[in-house]
Amino acid sequence: MPPAANRKEKLRHERPPTQIQKASRRIKCAAHWLPVPPLLLLQVCISLHIFMSDPSAVGASESPLTLYDLEEKQIRRNQKMMTAIAGIVYVNKHLLCHLIHYLRLSHHLIVLNYIICTFDKLKSVSSEDLTITDAVFDGVEVRIFEPPRKRDEQLKRSVVYIHGGGWALASARTSLYHNLCRIMAESLNAVVVSVEYRLVPEVCFPEQFHDALRATKHFLQPDVLAEYSVDPSRIAISGDSAGGNLAAAVCQQLSKDEHLTVRPKLQALIYPVLQAFDFNTPSYQQNMNMPVLPRYVMINYWIDYFNGNYDLAHSLLINNHTALDVGEALSFRGRLNWTSLLPSSFKKNYKPLIQTTGRAEIIQEIPALLDVRAVPLLADNETLQMQPKTYILTCENDVLRDDGVMYAKRLENAGVEVTLDHFDDCFHGCMIFTIWPTDFSAGVQTRNSYIKWLDENL
Repeated sequence: MPPAANRKEKLRHERPPTQIQKASRRIKCAAHWLPVPPLLLLQVCISLHIFMSDPSAVGASESPLTLYDLEEKQIRRNQKMMTAIAGIVYVNKHLLCHLIHYLRLSHHLIVLNYIICTFDKLKSVSSEDLTITDAVFDGVEVRIFEPPRKRDEQLKRSVVYIHGGGWALASARTSLYHNLCRIMAESLNAVVVSVEYRLVPEVCFPEQFHDALRATKHFLQPDVLAEYSVDPSRIAISGDSAGGNLAAAVCQQLSKDEHLTVRPKLQALIYPVLQAFDFNTPSYQQNMNMPVLPRYVMINYWIDYFNGNYDLAHSLLINNHTALDVGEALSFRGRLNWTSLLPSSFKKNYKPLIQTTGRAEIIQEIPALLDVRAVPLLADNETLQMQPKTYILTCENDVLRDDGVMYAKRLENAGVEVTLDHFDDCFHGCMIFTIWPTDFSAGVQTRNSYIKWLDENL
């Protein structure tokens, strides 16, 4: 007769899967591309269904239970309860934020960011191998991750990182970005400077750009680099989403600064938002209702960034601001012609939306829509030629996919060495989702590819 342990293992494999096990497998298969909101809602619905319809899932059983059975069921019960709670919190925090905004008690973005940061404090992972300090660079707060110095090592490489969040959310101090920068510093043995720029609605464009530029220029000073033992010839500027926007804009501005003695060697942009000229590119059409970043949410982020009026959202959505009769936009049209900049596999059967007549007053009200400091994809070829070696990561399930692909093509046409790292099965924001309960394989996959490129090129 086999030992008890072997009998237990055999029984475990012979048992038919329960509803929660089947559901968990389906969720696990979908987790690499499903963003947080639908995934959590799906888990909430599954949890509630099982609690209502499957008594065995909550402890009832027609046969005697072993200690192993009880422990396994309790673990499953706790996991379902935590998932349900997380989903309910996620949904209700958005309703709460908009209710508070409607009642004029506070701006909904302030409330949302407060909730994010409050819940986020529980997730940060510390490191005994790094020195992590907060500092101020030319009036801008930064968080610095320094690996320990090695005996034979002279100088370290470095990454200036600018976090995402629609210019309005998150922080260099939240666990999502703290952990990303920690892993970067450890994996690359590099000094990582994470920029804590001011957010909407406290400030609007161009202040976020100015904060990122000031902090970066301060760090690039030879005496500051020497203080942190950084090799001035091995510095990268990087960021994700809105942070990728700021990183690209900062790189362009630095390339025009004749007085700068130290310049970045690389730029690495993670699913960057780079233009507000055309909200009907193939990726905007294909992913218009994709969770995490639907098209209307991205348009609202732009409006908030520019301190504009939400009444303009529909006109922006149908490209009324860049119609053929809007004179200010005509000179930029050739720089963002996706029919020539995108490969056929991305264009598919989508058609451009070009309005014959539009609303010129939109550009007059929000001139920043055509300001290259806000929309780096519209930069002229002379500026693009001066950009450093570039890495751009894009995801198929993302309205911003084509922003990154078009920028890669324009840089390549300008003679810049570019690596376009495209992921067919990933979604916007996935790289920061590597900590439970949002630990997706897509996050680890994209993060590893990004760090690998930095390691090989910085």
